[in-house]
Amino acid sequence: MTVDNRLVEPLDAVLDRAPADWRPVIEAWRAGPAGRQLIEFVESRRRAGAVIYPAHVLAALERTPRAAVRAVILGQDPYHGAGQAEGLAFSVPAGVAVPPSLRNMLAELARDLGIPRSTGGHLGGWAEQGVLLLNTVLTVEDGQPASHAKRGWESLTDALIRTTATDPGGKVYLLWGAHAQAKAPLIDAAGGGRHQVLAANHPSPLSARRPPVPFLGCGHFGRAREFIAAQSGGGSGIDWGR
Repeated sequence: MTVDNRLVEPLDAVLDRAPADWRPVIEAWRAGPAGRQLIEFVESRRRAGAVIYPAHVLAALERTPRAAVRAVILGQDPYHGAGQAEGLAFSVPAGVAVPPSLRNMLAELARDLGIPRSTGGHLGGWAEQGVLLLNTVLTVEDGQPASHAKRGWESLTDALIRTTATDPGGKVYLLWGAHAQAKAPLIDAAGGGRHQVLAANHPSPLSARRPPVPFLGCGHFGRAREFIAAQSGGGSGIDWGR
């Protein structure tokens, strides 16, 4: 059974319910020209009958409170097939077929840490442990990848990335592919060297095995877990098996 994950309400209504801890960042963007243009664009497309995903646009922020962020995984835009996108980068709802990039992520997790490959692609367990699964564009139209790119979302997600890097504590940023790696200067400028930035090729089958840093074999899950454990004084790292 396919989950109905279409956006069926005005984006302004979604933003009105933004989590309180993330709200100052969202409201500052919302009041500016990029925010207003984006909101007007999404609403115009919705009113025109476009099928827009996901329904839960701010799910990444809802599932991972600002003060809880320990790691950030950056995606591009949501999955553009029915029932796939749920507002968490790379994640799909339980029962939905695992997309190829996520399949490679789970393969690398098994290789790196010996954690058996999950049969499901829902990554909510990561989000609940402080892994912010943030796409740089938060909406997309059915069957049209990148259809909402360069419309204004990037100014918000850049601000969110910058905020996580400015907030207290060292974090790990997993930047897979050139699109995510382009955000490294935001992290470096705001973080003052406190953070660990791990870069590799995108886990897509087209690039996962290619140089310069193949995703398969990068060891990022283990390195991230060690860094996070060290930040907590030898406490728990991320349980990537959840």
